[in-house]
Amino acid sequence: MIRVALDAMGGDFAPKVNVLGAMEAIKKFDDIEITLFGDENKIKEFLTDSTRIKIVHTDKYFDMGEHDAVKAIRSKEPYSMVLAMEACKNGECDCFVSAGPTQVVVVAGHMILKKIKGMHRIALAPFIPTANGNKILLDSGANVELKPEHIDQLAYYASIMAKITLGIDNPKVGLINIGTEDGKGREVDKESYQLLSNDKRINFIGNVEPKEMFFVDCDIFINDGFACNILLKTIEGTAKYMGACLKREIKSSFKSKIGALFMKKSLKRFKKVFDASEAGGAMICGLTSPAIKAHGNSDEKAIFNAIRQAKTLVSGNVVEKISKDLGDSSEE
Repeated sequence: MIRVALDAMGGDFAPKVNVLGAMEAIKKFDDIEITLFGDENKIKEFLTDSTRIKIVHTDKYFDMGEHDAVKAIRSKEPYSMVLAMEACKNGECDCFVSAGPTQVVVVAGHMILKKIKGMHRIALAPFIPTANGNKILLDSGANVELKPEHIDQLAYYASIMAKITLGIDNPKVGLINIGTEDGKGREVDKESYQLLSNDKRINFIGNVEPKEMFFVDCDIFINDGFACNILLKTIEGTAKYMGACLKREIKSSFKSKIGALFMKKSLKRFKKVFDASEAGGAMICGLTSPAIKAHGNSDEKAIFNAIRQAKTLVSGNVVEKISKDLGDSSEE
């Protein structure tokens, strides 16, 4: 049985969406148990089925605008996110899920779960929908700056993760850059290009321009948190803009409205491609326990899919395999 620690108070619409997402996950997966960490009275307003779901009560939780994560965590207050991570650290749960503030999740991961031995940095790695299926993008925000050796190691980590989560035997890695030539970009990009090219553990295909990432035959896109976070937010904004434009055009005339009725199924599929809730959340690479950071405005579908992601990482023994591979590679 896979034991999921869910921060029930994390996110803009907590605890409702977390509870509903948890109940849906219990219905779909018969090999999981979920512990909800949060305010029991608020949780019970929405918990209509407690099958394989238990509650660890605390009325302390992080506000989405928390400014001093380190101070808050060191205060030893029983915040819902902290209790959920400590349950994983102590072996009471197998994986962690939260839609709480990103900065706090990253800092708490460092302070409580800790990095896998041998990992230099942790990274946020969401799935990005493309013309060729879901791809992994990292680092999408855990580190504003990364050294070339950090990028190389995270590419190796993501390659192992892609084999498990995407089922790809030899995943292809592309370096997000302003041009495809090997001499393009900042010094960190040029040095990273050389390291990735010479790393036999990684199937590196070279630089990838952001405009090509939806079409290129590549499974993992990598750079530092500054570049990838800007890219991620641009993608999110573009998707919203496209949706708004499409809606405006449909409403622009009677003929358009009639045409939309005939295209209803196609439009639903189009919307689903850009629906962030289908992916679930960002994997937090490098921690000693599988962890998923769901978007702050997640709905119950997104929470369900975040739980599904965490379950997949546990089932695939991601942490154990990466710990072993890092240990083996350090001995070479």
